[in-house]
Amino acid sequence: MWLQESMDLYEKLEILTDAAKYDVACTSSGADRRGDGAGMGSCERAGICHSFSADGRCISLLKILFTNECIYDCKYCINRRSNDVRRASFTPDEVCTLTMEFYRRNYIEGLFLSSGVLVSPDYTMELLYATLWKLRRECRFQGYIHVKAIPGASRELVERMGFLADRMSINLELPTAEGLKMLAPHKTRQKILEPMRLVQTRMMENKQEIQLYRGGPKFVPAGQSTQMIIGATPETDYQIVRVAQSLYDKFDLKRVFYSAFVHVNDDAALPARTDAGPPLLREHRLYQADWLLRYYHFRAEELLSEDQPNFNIHFDPKCNWALNHLEQFPVEVNRADYRTLLRVPGIGYKSASRIVKARRLGVLGFQDLKKMGVVLKRALYFITCQGKMMYPVRMEEDYIARNLLETKEKLPAEVRNLGYRQLSLFDDVRFRENVIV
Repeated sequence: MWLQESMDLYEKLEILTDAAKYDVACTSSGADRRGDGAGMGSCERAGICHSFSADGRCISLLKILFTNECIYDCKYCINRRSNDVRRASFTPDEVCTLTMEFYRRNYIEGLFLSSGVLVSPDYTMELLYATLWKLRRECRFQGYIHVKAIPGASRELVERMGFLADRMSINLELPTAEGLKMLAPHKTRQKILEPMRLVQTRMMENKQEIQLYRGGPKFVPAGQSTQMIIGATPETDYQIVRVAQSLYDKFDLKRVFYSAFVHVNDDAALPARTDAGPPLLREHRLYQADWLLRYYHFRAEELLSEDQPNFNIHFDPKCNWALNHLEQFPVEVNRADYRTLLRVPGIGYKSASRIVKARRLGVLGFQDLKKMGVVLKRALYFITCQGKMMYPVRMEEDYIARNLLETKEKLPAEVRNLGYRQLSLFDDVRFRENVIV
């Protein structure tokens, strides 16, 4: 193992931003807090994206690990104890300096702070708490902060941290307890779920407190999230989606993130290394299904089953569900209720809302739907307007499937190219010469 020699702040930044790239945090803030004029920064609910790299890509968060030293030896982690990697650790003052200086230069509008486990969970959480306290109280930073809590840390530390962070997350790591026991034997499902329950309970209590004392501090105002690694263990998509559904139901999470397994270690317990790269299409399908769970009122058991445990690689989950339930179509858009409209491929939750509002004023036609944002090249097989379909269509699964395949689903660039790349502050060619450390 590399010993941490004397290194400057820029070298630490290079090591600890690269080490943080496997933590997923690409979300809008979910919190709304205006600056009071005495500090620096603000937090808008609509999002936190602010600055751009030299090639025009958006950079929003300073995303770092506090340290990549770790007492655990998780088989899938690049920072595991047994790996021979260069180690580095920030101090609370260094994180504060970086955050404030980058904010002043318009590089970031918020901080994402995670960490390896140094010495013990409580010791690490004390350092993270000291960092957030200095940022909020001494530096008067009022921007967005997303912090990863350390499973196994004391309840008191988790609660104190919650009053300083906007969003807190505790990584589930792997979908099942069996997978966790196999690849991360130092961690237990109980230690991961306990702080989740604490955050949920404390958030509910805090909402009641705010109603009584309107000027009181807010506890994790942007809610909590978690992350699962996909493809490191043999769970099916059905098992993963059921776990996500359970987390939303029991812990009121804002978001479950899915991270395609990336081979960074050679270990007999991990899947064999191939040239296929990370399972990014599978990750994409899980995100699509997750969207259906959160915004379209689907349940996990509707999307998949034990007989059909994995998503179709050719169709998104909503379209695949519609093809398997043609008996429920076509839907008359001038009469169908909101939830029924949500289940039509090509109709999103915004366009469904527009349809419900607009049809109070008159009868809708296909051109009206197009203006409302309905993707007719997908929806036309499943809807009627005034009892008529847009074109003559045979309500047969094979016929509709062939036509939908010709429309070619638009996949994200990283899925099409089967590549994985983390956006980085270092993409800006001017960053090195402008940064003050």
